[in-house]
Amino acid sequence: MIRNFGNKLGLAWWAKIETENPKTIYWYGPFLTKNSLKENMLSFMKDLNDEGSTKIKHSLVRCKKEEPLTV
Repeated sequence: MIRNFGNKLGLAWWAKIETENPKTIYWYGPFLTKNSLKENMLSFMKDLNDEGSTKIKHSLVRCKKEEPLTV
């Protein structure tokens, strides 16, 4: 898969999403482009909000990321 190859090279886009309650860091990705990440991230953040997560903040990062994707 091309996204996984891009991730291995450190070229993939990821969202680092942090919530206060529960105190968790989620990594959402990989995506080939920053725009495709932005388009898909809204539904992920909505799901977190619907589940009761509070104080959700995020940053977009271009990097190589492996497990764990939730800390």
